[in-house]
Amino acid sequence: MSSFLTLLLFGCLTGVTTVLFGFGGGFVTVPVVYGFLSATSSGDGTDAMHVAVATSTAVMVVNAVSATVAQHRAGRLRREYMWPLAGFVLLGAALGSLVTTRLSGTLLNVLFAAYLLVTIADSLLRKGFLAVDGDGEPRPLGRFTTTLGGVGIGTVAAGLGVGGSVMTVPLLRRRGLPMATATALANPLSVPVALAGSLVYALAPAAPAHSGSVGYVDLAAGAALLCGSLPTIAVVRRWGGRVPDRVHSAAYVALLVLVLVVMLVTRSWR
Repeated sequence: MSSFLTLLLFGCLTGVTTVLFGFGGGFVTVPVVYGFLSATSSGDGTDAMHVAVATSTAVMVVNAVSATVAQHRAGRLRREYMWPLAGFVLLGAALGSLVTTRLSGTLLNVLFAAYLLVTIADSLLRKGFLAVDGDGEPRPLGRFTTTLGGVGIGTVAAGLGVGGSVMTVPLLRRRGLPMATATALANPLSVPVALAGSLVYALAPAAPAHSGSVGYVDLAAGAALLCGSLPTIAVVRRWGGRVPDRVHSAAYVALLVLVLVVMLVTRSWR
């Protein structure tokens, strides 16, 4: 019961980050499920990271779709930034998921932490994220960014189970979009990542057979997280666009730092 309540509470946090940051849950659910499995597993835990990534993508399908509907009703979505980028993200997501099933859990853990570190440094050191440059007029995505950039976003996002937010939000931010719009667009752009990743992880032949799991996806953990996230998304969406832009961008980076610390501490305990 205590395990369910723990995941339920973190599911609520996932709902908040889905609406405010477009994460869909990835950067919260991956370290949470990984830490939970590492603490409760009686084995060596070598599959814990794979299960965490797979469960994250499955949760992300529901969260991202739910948040996309909410953001559409709020009028924050802009089609020109969603398509055809989403199609190339889907292609990359399928590739990234397939590659991840062949990597060791240890390497996957290191890649997750390394990517967090790079993203944090890029957001802090390179202009255009914490504050929008220029005259405030958004700029369109170029063909190179849409095609190869979309494939790259999908590959990394699905491979690490983090959704598209961690790459699409900085990308759209540097195109001059306010944080409220950039994070809103991250939700529909996370849907193809989550769908492709969930399918690959659920059907992965290398996944160990466990009751309550479909491939690498832990159904119980996913259900507990969704019980917390879905009601939270319904509540938080009502004030998701009221956060000041500078505070919004700084909070985004602060959350990434927190997740990185959690991952490093969890790893040090193993």
